[in-house]
Amino acid sequence: MLKPLSDRVVLKMAEAEETTKSGIILAGNAKEKPSVAEVVAVGPGGLVDGKQVEMTVKKGDKVITSKYSGTEVKIDGEEYVIVRISDILAIVK
Repeated sequence: MLKPLSDRVVLKMAEAEETTKSGIILAGNAKEKPSVAEVVAVGPGGLVDGKQVEMTVKKGDKVITSKYSGTEVKIDGEEYVIVRISDILAIVK
């Protein structure tokens, strides 16, 4: 499993929609990258670039991220995205 360092968060992205609300099936390249994800692991935070960073999310939270943020990684066939806490825009309640 991945253990993020510093102010990083590991996310598992939600699946992109395969069909539109009107029932049109989308081709693979026409799907929008989803911005809703589940938090899988959270780094310790602390002092980052001279500033104190508090980690405001926890494992299991559903969050919204910046559209093209993070680094995509594939571990054991699963795809994850590693982002900075500042790339997380909101927690979905």
